[in-house]
Amino acid sequence: MGDCGLACSDKSLSGAGPETSTLEMFGLYDSLFSKLPASLSHLLTQPSRGLKKVDQDETSHRGLADIQLKVMDNVDAMLGYWDKDLRCRAANAAYKVWFGKTRDKILGRHIEELLGPLFELNLPHIRAALEGEVQVFEREIPVPLGNVRHSLASYYPDIVNGKVVGFSVHVADVTRMKQLEHELRAAKTQAETMATHDFLTGLPNRVLLEETVSRAIERAKFHDNLVGVAIVDVDEFKQINDSFGHETGDEFLKEIARRLKRVLRITDSVIRLGGDEFVIVACDVKDAHELRLAMNRIIGSVSRPWNYQTAILNPSLSCGVASFPNDGAGVRALLAAADAAMYRAKREGKKRVLFAESNTSN
Repeated sequence: MGDCGLACSDKSLSGAGPETSTLEMFGLYDSLFSKLPASLSHLLTQPSRGLKKVDQDETSHRGLADIQLKVMDNVDAMLGYWDKDLRCRAANAAYKVWFGKTRDKILGRHIEELLGPLFELNLPHIRAALEGEVQVFEREIPVPLGNVRHSLASYYPDIVNGKVVGFSVHVADVTRMKQLEHELRAAKTQAETMATHDFLTGLPNRVLLEETVSRAIERAKFHDNLVGVAIVDVDEFKQINDSFGHETGDEFLKEIARRLKRVLRITDSVIRLGGDEFVIVACDVKDAHELRLAMNRIIGSVSRPWNYQTAILNPSLSCGVASFPNDGAGVRALLAAADAAMYRAKREGKKRVLFAESNTSN
């Protein structure tokens, strides 16, 4: 029960002020218990079968208030009562854990003395409770050890004869719940990333391909521009794997991906189809000539020699390019045209950029 145990419960009850009698304090705790779960209320109203029957005439209101106080102190949440003048009339031991103040230091005090800077944040909810409205809200509360507790606070108006005479407070620690929410969001983000991005290069994968090209087409329609869709295939990649091993092959593909990302504009995208194939989506292209220059620049930058451990590898890329709207009005038509151009580049000697046959920029 914190620093105020059973032995000082009488002192705590009287600490609310000389005007608060024991019977009045009992009424306050009874009001609080009306907000507790039925299982706890049952403990207070129905004697346990294992206990001897107690003569009701010998059970004082003070004794029942002490029992209520014990139960309140065992509840893993802050329970309190504040009158219409915002003076504390009841508080459980949890306030010591949350605010570092024992019950006898809180009773009779104004709520602002307890909350400090939190008072102004909570004031709209306090005013609403005093107007008879139940309030439920979240709040971050600093604790004595320097950490922050995430709390879910509830204010319940105490209405007597149609007038609000105070309000009960229930504040639960939802820090662990917030942590779980954060972990679930992080796990969801990670799962989505794994589903839509290539694990080796970190690039978007074919799952995002259609969406990416579709967005580029809509953008081109709005700005009256072209979209370039290029399929890039790494020449002789199997030979690299066979000669230097799959680990070197993986590092080679990662280097190709890094170079593509570095050379592209912020509006462009690069996607790994799988294996040694990539797709480049170039947006905001004014005409076919600009698209041809851009693709030659990209492929030229990626084809520089690469030093890896004791080997020097010379990337060679075959690239087929199609443009919207010249070579197709939809995603599949553009990809098919670019793929056909890429295979023509392979047949004609590799290490070159060829445009779709409907395009005159070859």
